[in-house]
Amino acid sequence: MNKRNYQKEMEAQIKSNEASGVFPKLLLHACCAPCSSWCLEYLSPHFDITLFYYNPNIDDEEEYHRRAEEARRLIREMPAPRPVHFLEGTYDPDSWHRLVKGHEADPEGGERCGICFEERLRKTAETAAALGFDCFTTTLTISPLKDADRLNSIGEAEGAAAGVAFLPSDFKKKNGYLRSTELSREYGLYRQDYCGCSFSKAEAHRRNAARATEGLHK
Repeated sequence: MNKRNYQKEMEAQIKSNEASGVFPKLLLHACCAPCSSWCLEYLSPHFDITLFYYNPNIDDEEEYHRRAEEARRLIREMPAPRPVHFLEGTYDPDSWHRLVKGHEADPEGGERCGICFEERLRKTAETAAALGFDCFTTTLTISPLKDADRLNSIGEAEGAAAGVAFLPSDFKKKNGYLRSTELSREYGLYRQDYCGCSFSKAEAHRRNAARATEGLHK
């Protein structure tokens, strides 16, 4: 079975839109400003984008609001050929914790993360359908640590359930992740070294501590 090339699928959709002279309304789920930067630069010439900040997994309220404000600031400051709008979802970390109950000890990238992806993309799909968007996708595929196959599979399933098209993506392709780091430096964006929840934060701290210890012994 041939592995799907989501980047080529997205490029084909963009070419089809250009040939038809349309600019579809895209709801772009965003986890943070750094990950959004390249996605917006790449997509804004081709879509009417609303950045949807829905991340109840970020259970540190200060961290949640800091990331939200950075996403707003990025939209204000980064030039785009077409207007980009911002929409914030409901912030309910208690509900998120109920969803992942029993998976607190899962490793990063394990089943807990799958439940988290499903919840965030489900809400994005439902919001896109309710507000009349043509399609939706997520910035999460820009991360080298996240499986594009997994995210696209979830996105397509949630889109089918909600009755709205999912735009396939693998934003890390074409040096997308590298470009996001360049744009983050250019705009002085706040970057973090963990996905968002307290579990991923603790794992990042353990990883950084291990690297520091390893460095001392070299």
